[in-house]
Amino acid sequence: MTQERERLTWDGFGEATRALSRDIVASGFAPEVVVAIARGGLLPAGAIAYGLGVKNCGAINVEFYTGIGTMLDDPELLPPELDMSYLDGRRVLLVDDVADSGRTLDLAVRLLTEQGAEVRSAVIYTKPTTMIRPDFSFHSTDLWIDFPWSFRGSVVEEDTGAAPQP
Repeated sequence: MTQERERLTWDGFGEATRALSRDIVASGFAPEVVVAIARGGLLPAGAIAYGLGVKNCGAINVEFYTGIGTMLDDPELLPPELDMSYLDGRRVLLVDDVADSGRTLDLAVRLLTEQGAEVRSAVIYTKPTTMIRPDFSFHSTDLWIDFPWSFRGSVVEEDTGAAPQP
């Protein structure tokens, strides 16, 4: 029996990031910098940055999931590191694809806030299990999500039949 999943299409992705951009503008928050949580937040962050007209972008690399439903004990920062000194005193929008447990988002918000940034967070999906509520979210679900950029895994995995990695 196949597990029911939430499936985001490329068209749905465009609608989600435009809606999030409009919500952010309507809130009055005007970010000076958009920071993605890599890897899942890279594409949403780029699309939202375009939607907001923000050109200053960066990424923070955090690993937590090691496979579908498997994760490390705690999220870990990976190189290369973001130039955090640049963020001091700036309005930063932190973007990820999903707030699942919320531990990755919580770590990233704390790191950016400790650097003196005024941080708001945005995700496409929020799970009911998250420990931190993002400031902006397009949709809530308790299902596993198939994102158009990752659900098939790498081309190496696809071509060899190996199981996809998130």
